[in-house]
Amino acid sequence: MRKVFLLLGLAAASAAGAQGVAGNLKVPDGFRVTTYATGFRAPRLLAVAPNGDVFVSDMGAGRVYVLPDRNRDGKPDSQTVYASGLRQPHGLAFHNGYLYVANTDAVVRYRYKTGDTKASGAAEKVVDLPSGGGHSTRTVVFGPDGRMYVSAGSSCNVCEESDPKRAAVWVYDADGKNGRAYATGLRNAVGLEWFGGTLYATNNGRDQLGDNIPPEGFYKLKAGGNYGWPYCYTLNGQQVFDKDFGRKDASACTNATPAFATVTAHSAPLGLAFYTGTAFPAAYRNQMFVALHGSWNRSQKSGYKVVMVDPQSGRVQDFLTGFLNGQDVRGRPVDLAVTPDGALLLTDDGNGAIYRIAAGR
Repeated sequence: MRKVFLLLGLAAASAAGAQGVAGNLKVPDGFRVTTYATGFRAPRLLAVAPNGDVFVSDMGAGRVYVLPDRNRDGKPDSQTVYASGLRQPHGLAFHNGYLYVANTDAVVRYRYKTGDTKASGAAEKVVDLPSGGGHSTRTVVFGPDGRMYVSAGSSCNVCEESDPKRAAVWVYDADGKNGRAYATGLRNAVGLEWFGGTLYATNNGRDQLGDNIPPEGFYKLKAGGNYGWPYCYTLNGQQVFDKDFGRKDASACTNATPAFATVTAHSAPLGLAFYTGTAFPAAYRNQMFVALHGSWNRSQKSGYKVVMVDPQSGRVQDFLTGFLNGQDVRGRPVDLAVTPDGALLLTDDGNGAIYRIAAGR
């Protein structure tokens, strides 16, 4: 009984903490932020099921949760464990009657029928992935071609990888067969999303070059494309040779594609979502929203916010701030998703919470 009361007390403290954070978050006039769900250990990536139910991976708990909102009142009806016992689950994707989950060491899938709130059977392994190393998160999305795209980060800060699945995005058939490299030279592409026939990715640049180099980048990926790491990075719209790493020479950057937009070094862009709803004003539609998880090794902290990126011009502007108060960190944003009612959800693994950003008062 004492354990039950302790757990209830921790859950209440988590909810109160998240409510306090939500009250300090700043968004443009005409928007409001509320706490959507709490009580997670480390909520990461989101996926919206075909019927509108929201799924979230919890890396800390080894679980995937489902949060249905069947009456469409902007609040989850329940918070249910869909699957547990997973190895650092991260990316989620729905495709042809399955929920795909990107664990740190494999992509697995569960049979899914509309409305399921609990896995009806055991996970089926689809493809093995490299585990361990410096970056452990894995992301999975499906393209308009019906194929599966999976990203895995590098095993190091800067090095030449021996495993070709590292620092790259690979493409597979939906059953995991016929895999091949799709895009390379991406140190840690955590956020992946298709929009307008293009696969977009966030990327975390290398460390140990000071506070401002290299900037973090956003990329438009193409089949066979190389995006520079570990030999070069984007600076002022151009690929610059990484002299500090010093392997090869500047010619290694000749065919590397630069980022189409950048933000401050070490701000750690993670999940992204294109706003495809109609509830936000026209200026926000079809824009790319990115969660900046925040720096850990910068003398003046950077990130800890959500930015809006114009996919055409590359212009970046703040959308949601308030996780950083001076140098005091109040939370760490991770991923975004658009709900059927046109709101934007945001995970925060610092507070174990999900927030809802809606237009109106």
